Amino acid sequence: MTTATHAPSTPAHPTLNRPNMVSVGTVVWLSSELMFFAALFAMYFTLRSTSSDLWAMETEKLNVPFAFVNTVILVSSSFTCQAGVFAAERLQARRTGGLLKLSRWGMTEWFLLTFVLGAIFVSVQAFEYATLVSEGVSLSSNSYGSAFYLTTGFHGLHVTGGLIAFLFIIGRAYAAKRFGHFEATSAIVTSYYWHFVDVVWIALFVIIYFLK
Repeated sequence: MTTATHAPSTPAHPTLNRPNMVSVGTVVWLSSELMFFAALFAMYFTLRSTSSDLWAMETEKLNVPFAFVNTVILVSSSFTCQAGVFAAERLQARRTGGLLKLSRWGMTEWFLLTFVLGAIFVSVQAFEYATLVSEGVSLSSNSYGSAFYLTTGFHGLHVTGGLIAFLFIIGRAYAAKRFGHFEATSAIVTSYYWHFVDVVWIALFVIIYFLK
């Protein structure tokens, strides 16, 4: 009687646990964006150190409670964005229950809410700009105006870019015959960007509205 020995089976196509290249590319790109905003912060602090009296006078025109409410709106959008990510990870594109049943919402509903909150933030910021211009604080009025509008303005452009990205992701979810991992990955990397602009704004808010 002979006994046959079998070599342990190995998969024909071994797989490796590689990081998602889209996510890695997004993180690398956001690192470069972080350096860009770091340069804006450096410019702001440099101008403030050379014009302390001007800063003390111009910052009195800022409506801190108004900006705080707008900050709460933007920070809230990070939570709704993350809820959309959780739905995308479940491969749930749209809601499976009533509109008021938030636990049944899919990625689309959460991202639409995030878009609305982000759009409100940009609109409120535009209203704040109009108010400050009426009080004599413009981009060309003095060094404070230049620093204020450059730092907050570039951030506002980034928020607007995020809003466009949300519309793109939502449109792709509706166009896809089947919501799969490719669509989910796109939603996840978009959330990376959105969380980034939210964190940058928190830093801007503290520096501009409190460190006067």
